[in-house]
Amino acid sequence: MDPRVAWIQPEQKGPANNCVKRHPTHPPASPNNHTHHPGRRKSDNKASTYGMNYLLSNYGNYVSSGTGTPWKTRKYSPGVDGLHEEVVDFYNFMSPRPEEAAMRKEVVDRIETVIKELWPTADVQIFGSFSTGLYLPTSDIDLVVFGKWECPPLQQLEQALRKHNVAEPFSIKVLDKATVPIIKLTDQETEVKVDISFNVETGVKAAFFIKDYTRRYPVLPYMIFVLKQFLLQRDLNEVFTGGISSYSLILMVISFLQLHPRIDASNPNINLGILLIEFFELYGRHFNYLKTGIRVKNGGAYMAKEDMMKVMTNGYRPSMLCIEDPLMPGNDVGRSSYGAMQVQQVFDYAYIVLSHAMSPLARSYPNKDIDSALGRIIKVTQEVIDYREWIMTKWGGRHLARMESQGKSSVCNLCLPC
Repeated sequence: MDPRVAWIQPEQKGPANNCVKRHPTHPPASPNNHTHHPGRRKSDNKASTYGMNYLLSNYGNYVSSGTGTPWKTRKYSPGVDGLHEEVVDFYNFMSPRPEEAAMRKEVVDRIETVIKELWPTADVQIFGSFSTGLYLPTSDIDLVVFGKWECPPLQQLEQALRKHNVAEPFSIKVLDKATVPIIKLTDQETEVKVDISFNVETGVKAAFFIKDYTRRYPVLPYMIFVLKQFLLQRDLNEVFTGGISSYSLILMVISFLQLHPRIDASNPNINLGILLIEFFELYGRHFNYLKTGIRVKNGGAYMAKEDMMKVMTNGYRPSMLCIEDPLMPGNDVGRSSYGAMQVQQVFDYAYIVLSHAMSPLARSYPNKDIDSALGRIIKVTQEVIDYREWIMTKWGGRHLARMESQGKSSVCNLCLPC
């Protein structure tokens, strides 16, 4: 028996059809209406594909690049080799560009200026995906402010941010009752979302932890980009929307790679198509969420929840998605993920879809030459494409000027990944 699934659940039958969202009466959008305008009020999630499957199937090629798969610019090999090639292309297409990094640095600088005006000795640090480099075009920026306060000065910073018009007026929210009190805002100029916390060291430590594992497992960033996009477009990328956190997802991938029974995950030449399908199979079909917890430290292990409960702090019972925090062993990273079973359902759906796409029968489909296997579970919306083009236009010149001022006038550094 596969040692990764010592506690397995009965195999499920049939796809999780309820994960496909549709707008049966939504008219096709005009391609001319997609121009990015930062002043126009947007939906919270530019990457959401709500209704997109219906529009694609009924209105053909109105979505950019024909099918919402702009990373696909070539014909792929059959089967899992082709899926591997497509995952690499997706990663290269979606990886942060220098202009996107420059824009985000400006957002951080604006907020840091406000913070330093209030507290000149405060230390502002970046953590999360912007720190690790594992961020999608619309990902949040996570900041933590270190200083000497009896309690986090959330309201004081909120007022200063409003005064300086850094954020969209209605976007600033103070979550002072959260487990980790934070300020949430959307930057006025760029629409980048930012979370600000105070004196919380775990996020910075977690960023170093993740960077270490990306060095150990070269395939990890490729898996993370695909899986983050997969959850993001389904609004399952945050706990409060019924999904799971990025940290939970990353720990799940690390555990999957650590405990894989056949593959040495430190080998950079592993087939990413096989890994992706097997990840969906494990967490969509076989992993027993009721009885099993995930441990990453000391090489990784699956733990009975009864045993994990003995080390939980504050009397917490293990959650449905129970993941031991490798930096704080008494903390269950997944304890707030009340919608973990929704994630399990869409993972199962992805396993079924990709398995069918890899079957020999798929090679006889009429549209096999233009079809995208990865595009069956992932789409990039026109709004995201336009947003990235707007960033390239606005920050491209600034980035080039900065490079030239540093004596690096080569334009090669601005090129998109091949």
